[in-house]
Amino acid sequence: MMKLYAETLYDAYGQQFSIDKVYFENKTSHQHLVIFENARFGRVMALDGVIQTTEADEFIYHEMMTHVPLLAHGQARRVLIIGGGDGGILREVCKHSAVEHITQVEIDQQVVDMCREFLPRHSAGAYDDPRVSIVIDDGARFVRENTDQFDVIISDSTDPIGPGDVLFTSDFYQHCSERLADGGIMVTQNGVAFMQLDEVTTTANRMGRYFSDQHFYCAAVPTYIGGVMTFAWATQNAALRQLSTKEITSRYQQAGLTTRYYNPAIHLASFALPQYILDALEGA
Repeated sequence: MMKLYAETLYDAYGQQFSIDKVYFENKTSHQHLVIFENARFGRVMALDGVIQTTEADEFIYHEMMTHVPLLAHGQARRVLIIGGGDGGILREVCKHSAVEHITQVEIDQQVVDMCREFLPRHSAGAYDDPRVSIVIDDGARFVRENTDQFDVIISDSTDPIGPGDVLFTSDFYQHCSERLADGGIMVTQNGVAFMQLDEVTTTANRMGRYFSDQHFYCAAVPTYIGGVMTFAWATQNAALRQLSTKEITSRYQQAGLTTRYYNPAIHLASFALPQYILDALEGA
């Protein structure tokens, strides 16, 4: 009988993956981690019953989480990644040669270790980049206690359950706003809006207290079922969200990026939200 992995994120609705081979499964000090092979999606990682990333479509998520804020900023030198132990965000940030220092704060050392061993295509050697500093710590505590300034903060957290819950609080957003340098941008993953619309409105209310420009952008990632994935956007400079296609194209070309999903037209279009999201935000 074929062995299946059933995701448990939602009640009364979900998805399942056939398991062709298990590479790693263990209860770490923070969460249950499994990495397995699937014939359609390649290697798959799940934490506490929720699919986190797959080899087949990770590029969509990681490119959009990274290149949208970095190219909108245009002069980012110091980048902070919260979470992201699989290394996909780190890989994309490292493509920007103008970035001088990257700090990644991951709560679970074993996630980093196992992903480097069993999901090596995600990081693609980025963990060995001399610009990278890895900090094993709680991301919320790091931004509360650290006094460094960053041009871009990317919060690549799990859903707001378990260890990831603190990365969706007002306190976390406040401390991130304090860690941003002038003209800085923060982005966070914010779930599949159709299935998790309350997360969108909650984030908008909490972030809006600390950032003068708070919005969302989106992308369709097959692994994250139920519609478009939303990414929260926050900055004190509203002009960064309104750059022309010509300017983004110029920055994209100057950075010399090779991408599979992201492009300047997608960058601008991703900020156009479905009406049901706009209605929910207005109601909130």
